[in-house]
Amino acid sequence: MDHFPTNWGRPRNDTIDPYGTYPIHQRPKDAFSTGIQRTQHPIVTGTSVLAIKFKDGVMMAADNLASYGSLARFRDIQRLHPVGDNTVIGAGGDMSDFQYLQSILDELMVDEFCASDGHTLGPAEVHNYLSELMYARRSKMDPLWNSLLVGGFKDGKRFLAYVDLLGTTYASSTLATGYGAYIAQPLLRRAVEGNEDTLTKEEARKILEQSMQVLFYRDARSIDQFQIATVTAAGVHISEARKLETSWSFAEGIRGYGAQTQ
Repeated sequence: MDHFPTNWGRPRNDTIDPYGTYPIHQRPKDAFSTGIQRTQHPIVTGTSVLAIKFKDGVMMAADNLASYGSLARFRDIQRLHPVGDNTVIGAGGDMSDFQYLQSILDELMVDEFCASDGHTLGPAEVHNYLSELMYARRSKMDPLWNSLLVGGFKDGKRFLAYVDLLGTTYASSTLATGYGAYIAQPLLRRAVEGNEDTLTKEEARKILEQSMQVLFYRDARSIDQFQIATVTAAGVHISEARKLETSWSFAEGIRGYGAQTQ
C-alpha cells in the first residue's frame, strides 16, 4: 500500500508539505523565496543599432523587429527612444528590459522637470546614469540584458557612447550593437571616422541606409523596415518606419542558391 497521501491521485502541495512527507532537511523552500528569480537569457530580442556623428549632430538607426527566438514575431517595435529634448537611446537585446529602462528614464525626466531648477539632463548625464544602473544590476547578478547606444547634442557638443549589461562603456564617432558590431561597424568607420566634422545630414542618412541594407542581407534577425533618429540643436526627431530598397538578384550567382544543380 502507498502510505504517502500526496501520491493518491491529488495535486502535491510541495510548498507547505502538510503531511510531513519530506524530512525537514529536504523540504522545499517557502513560496516567497522560490518566487525570486533571475533572467537567465533574453526571450524577445532586438538586433543591431547603428549610430554615427555628423557635423550638426548625431544620427541613429534601428530596425523594427523583435524576434521570439528565431521567429520574426513583432515587426512594429520602436527600438529608438527619446529622452528629453537632447538625447536619444537605441537598444538591442531583451525588449522587456528595454521597456523597463524606458519607464525609468521617463520618470527621471519627470523628476528633473518638476525640480524647476533651470537644469536639464543632457546625453552625457543620461549615459552616466545608465552606466551606473547597468553596473549595479550586474553586481546583483540580475543584469538588464541590453546593449545601449546613447546619442545627443547639447550646448553645441555632440555625444555618442555605448553601455551594455556589464556596465562596460566607451565612446566613438561610430558605434554599433549586436551583429552590426561585426558587419556594419567597419563600413561606418570607413565612411565616417575623420570626416564627422564635414559629413552632412544627407550623407549621414545615406551611410546608415546602406549599412542597414547590408545587415538585412546578412543578419537573419533583421527586417527591411527601420527608423532613423536625428539629434541636432533643433532637438530629437525620430522618423516614421521606412522600407529598405533591396534586390536579391545577386543571389542567382551564388552556388547552392535556389534550384541550381551545378
